[in-house]
Amino acid sequence: MTTWFDSPADAAKRLHDSGYLADTATATTAYLAGALEKPLLVEGPAGVGKTELAKAVARATGAELVRLQCYEGLDEARALYEWNYKKQLLRIQAAGDQSWEQTHDDIFTEEFLLTRPLLTAIRREEQTVLLVDEVDKTDVEVEGLLLEVLSDFQVTIPEMGTVSAVRRPFVVLTSNATRELSEAVKRRCLFLHLDYPDAAREKEIVVSQVPGVADRLAAELVETVARLRELELKKAPSIAESVDWARTLVALEVDDLDEEAVGATLGVVLKHASDQDKALAALRGHQAGARRR
Repeated sequence: MTTWFDSPADAAKRLHDSGYLADTATATTAYLAGALEKPLLVEGPAGVGKTELAKAVARATGAELVRLQCYEGLDEARALYEWNYKKQLLRIQAAGDQSWEQTHDDIFTEEFLLTRPLLTAIRREEQTVLLVDEVDKTDVEVEGLLLEVLSDFQVTIPEMGTVSAVRRPFVVLTSNATRELSEAVKRRCLFLHLDYPDAAREKEIVVSQVPGVADRLAAELVETVARLRELELKKAPSIAESVDWARTLVALEVDDLDEEAVGATLGVVLKHASDQDKALAALRGHQAGARRR
């Protein structure tokens, strides 16, 4: 059995050392996912650090990260495996008078197999973190492919038999909750909900990720981002975008996040013109109200 973390405290420390500030619930759940060898389903809005958690586990443990990016229309050939049909056809043409039984046995072998992320992770003998990212974007049918992997950590290839994991990967599934996942998938996973951090933790993240950012500027930035997230925007600022904004302000040698600085750099955190217009109007109104007080 692979030991990923020695304890929740060890998980918190090693994740912190790899650049991910995990709260108690996150560190504990990450520890249990490794100790119990159960997949971890991480749900929450976009930009709260779900994908980064899987990357941090890989960095902290020295494991290889294998990523399956989900999308509408994802199928078995892109998620699990497919056969190299062109190469098989060439082999059939070159077989000449060879019997079909012998040719069949020749073309359904390792040489003609194209592995995709799920099968790749199952077959690896080294420590592996398997990230199934944005699983809620797939069709419901794709969850059937996941069930065999999540249940028994094995994959059945009809022409070759069942491939079982020699070394179970650390599995992280992320979801933005755009649709409900099946109960069958949820039953096989530990569950962790991540939301935007409070101001103190987000400031800690920004300061740890951006050397040279002033404490006061970091506090102003985090407060401004929190107000932006309260607006009805097409895309609320992520934690990564908060960090990018801080890096931008440091690079521009900005000391105070005033209206001019916000207007010049807002494109770092808001990527839609309508969101920027709405944000600038709201921030001006807030500043005007503060001056009246």
